[in-house]
Formats: sequence, C-alpha cells, structure tokens
Amino acid sequence: MNINWTITKARGNYRPSLRYTIALTDFERELAMPAVRIVSPIPKPPDAGWTHCWPGQNERGDWTPSEFHLLMTPSHRDGSLEGELRLPWRPLNVYPEVEQGFELLREAFEKVLAESSESGPMREQGGLDTSGSARRAIAPAAAAQRILRAVRS
Repeated sequence: MNINWTITKARGNYRPSLRYTIALTDFERELAMPAVRIVSPIPKPPDAGWTHCWPGQNERGDWTPSEFHLLMTPSHRDGSLEGELRLPWRPLNVYPEVEQGFELLREAFEKVLAESSESGPMREQGGLDTSGSARRAIAPAAAAQRILRAVRS
C-alpha cells in the first residue's frame, strides 16, 4: 500500500487542507483485501466545513479536540482512494498527527494483510466409483442383461 499526502494552507485565517491518496499494490488487490478503517489522532476542528477560523473562535479559542478524523484504505475492488480533510488552524502550522495517523492506518492494514496472505491457495479434485458392495449386489442383474443383449444380437 502506498500513501501520499499534502497539507496546504493559504496565508491568513484559513484552515489547512490535507489531501491524500492511498493505492493498493497489485498483490494486495489479488488478496481481496477489505477496506480498513481507523479513528486517527488527527483532530477534526469544530465547524469543519468552514475554510477559515477567526481569532478567538473554535480552535483559536479555548478548545480541546473531541472529534477525530476517520481514515480508511480502499477496498480491493477500487484499488485506490483520494481524500481531503480540513485540519485545525495552528499558529506554527505543525501537524505531526497526520503522519502518526497514516502510520496507524498502515499498521492496521498490515495486520489484515498478514492474515489474508496466510490463507493459502488450494485446488482439490475428487471422484468416487461404485463401491464393491454395490457391485456385488448388482453383478447378477448386470450379467443377465449382458447375456440377453448378446442373445438378441
């Protein structure tokens, strides 16, 4: 699985945006990997739909995060996923929890990946013939039928 992200913020009272892509490798897709979802350590700002945060408001006031963004991997059918999240405004523009969140997602995914790859491939074929006891039971009737066919010919 490959994860790439970019955080961008305009000058001023704008909140940063986190844009990311997650792509499964061909091997992971072939294993029919399910989507893995985690609650990340990335705080979800109040009024997360707003692109801005004014001084003294929301995370620029007296705020303790109570909601956190969900992160998830793509399913094997899609193979890739793009996402965008709004991050809280910070004076120094430092967001270490973004990398931590993607590391946690990768760890959860790799656990499922290991379990999936342990389920090895298989191919089984079988067949059954008439049992010996059934052959013995039908032998007189089969022999009589053959004799009658020979006589009629």
